[in-house]
Amino acid sequence: MRKLEMHELERISVEEFKSKEKNPIVLVLDNVRSMNNVGSAFRTGDAFCVEKICLCGITGKPPHRDINKTALGATDSVDWEHFETTVGALEKLKKEGYKIAVIEQVEGAVSLENFQLETGDKYALVFGNEAFGVEDEVLPHADFCLEIPQFGTKHSLNISVSIGVVLWHMVRQIL
Repeated sequence: MRKLEMHELERISVEEFKSKEKNPIVLVLDNVRSMNNVGSAFRTGDAFCVEKICLCGITGKPPHRDINKTALGATDSVDWEHFETTVGALEKLKKEGYKIAVIEQVEGAVSLENFQLETGDKYALVFGNEAFGVEDEVLPHADFCLEIPQFGTKHSLNISVSIGVVLWHMVRQIL
C-alpha cells in the first residue's frame, strides 16, 4: 500500500469545478464565529460539490487569512453569498424552491440515518453557531430538522464535523 501522488488524484481545476453540475445542496452558516470553521465549510463544500454557501450574520467572509488557512483555495471554487440575517437567506432560498433543513437537536427532529432525499428536490442545510446552535428565530422557517445521532457524553459535534457527516449522508444518496 502507498499514498497516491498528487498527479494520480485526477483533481479538476477551479474552472472545471465552476462549470461542473453541482449537487442540489446549499450550505447556510448561521452566525458562525470561527473563521477556521468557515474555511472548513468551504473545503467540505468543494469536496461534496455543493451549489454555494450562504454566510449569514456575523459569519466571516472571504478573503480572510484564517478562512483561507483551512479552505485551502476552496473560496475560489465554491460560490458564496453574504446575508445580513439567516432568515433573509432562507426566505430567498424558499422562493428558489429549496427545502430548508436545520441541523439541530429539537423536538421532532429526524435522525439523520432515517432521512431519505426526495429525487428532484433541492436542499438548504442550516448549521448554527458553535456555542448556541441555530438561532431560535430560524427554526420556524425550517421544513424539517435533522439530528446527527451521538452516543457519548457531549451531545455535540464541531460544526465542521457536522457539515461533513450530513453532506456525506446526503451526497451518497445522490450518487
